Amino acid sequence: MSLCRAARLSVLISAALATVAHAATVGRDQDIVDLKLGQRVMVDDGTCPAGQVKEVRGSKMSDKGVVRTSSCVARYGPKSK
Repeated sequence: MSLCRAARLSVLISAALATVAHAATVGRDQDIVDLKLGQRVMVDDGTCPAGQVKEVRGSKMSDKGVVRTSSCVARYGPKSK
């Protein structure tokens, strides 16, 4: 494999991973359609105090599917000195 082809492949993989990481924040609980076991999704709907965001997790399996739990966690932003 040539160096140019390897560079293109690494850029493509990086772009795909960045897109997946960005898609983990939604505006409403109803926007989470297919929550998987162990998956965490940040929901920015304004129900948590300032500086926090709601985290919805797929906590365990039941007869009806994945059970959701939610809690307010610290909002991660740009790091300051």
